[in-house]
Amino acid sequence: MRRAELGFQMPTVEAILKTYKRDEEERTYLGASIIGKECERQLWYGFRWACQPEDFDGRMLRLFATGHREEARMIEDLRASGVQVWDRGEDGKQIGFSDLGGHFKGHMDSVLLGVKEAPKTPHVGEFKTHNLDSFKKLKRDAVEVAKFEHFAQMQTYMHEEGLTRALYLAHCKDTDELYAERIEYDGLCALTLLAKAERIITSDRAPERAHEHVTSRAAYACDWCPALRVCHHGGWARRNCRTCLHATPEMDGDGRWSCAYHKCDLTAKDQRAGCAQHIFLPDLVPGEQIDADMDANTVTYLVGGKRFVDGGCK
Repeated sequence: MRRAELGFQMPTVEAILKTYKRDEEERTYLGASIIGKECERQLWYGFRWACQPEDFDGRMLRLFATGHREEARMIEDLRASGVQVWDRGEDGKQIGFSDLGGHFKGHMDSVLLGVKEAPKTPHVGEFKTHNLDSFKKLKRDAVEVAKFEHFAQMQTYMHEEGLTRALYLAHCKDTDELYAERIEYDGLCALTLLAKAERIITSDRAPERAHEHVTSRAAYACDWCPALRVCHHGGWARRNCRTCLHATPEMDGDGRWSCAYHKCDLTAKDQRAGCAQHIFLPDLVPGEQIDADMDANTVTYLVGGKRFVDGGCK
């Protein structure tokens, strides 16, 4: 056998990786799993569908699938140890919450009863996998410091479900080691996260950048942010209802959006399609606004030294 046939690019491997496809559409809501991210601007871009979602290759999608399988194994381990685990509601679906007019949602891994350290106290159960470096940091610094996004996720779940404790169970993919940590509910933290979610959902202005100078050492995370082109490099946002000046996320329904131009509610399909009357939210135009005529449905900008008129279609 030729040595080249032993490589990772063999047709068999490529065929396997091609079977992994992301089949779900991008979220219609802001998720509790990401509310702990540092950059509110990134979250706002994502909620407004301003940039393309991350495009993961087959290897990464397979890695995510491995994480999901390990979560199921950790549930089995907990049950075998005598802990009661509810990972589905009465409807057979994941236990979840919906808040802020249905625009802020989350889905819990489980609710636990019989945790050895406090057997009478119900716990949010959160399960994560880590590589070796991440796992070492977790053991050294604990979850609030090592993985604040996970900490924020659990604080949100506890707040929404009226629980006071969470159990964080982590698995190291390199060594098969387990790490468990009990998290206490922090009301101030939870309310701060909820206020952050509301701020992102209701604002038609982009929040401040986490880092103004993308080349600085502190801004290393910007390098792999899906919003990098739009945020720092003058790229144009996507055209859809969520990037349009006429659209508003309403707070009195289940994820309801309305259109001021057509005077109607917008389905998720409508939002993805957009229409000819689209006008960008001003913060999504890489230029300076110099005029606006709402009767003509236009906003005028200077973009790269040239005059750009947005809108105007009837």
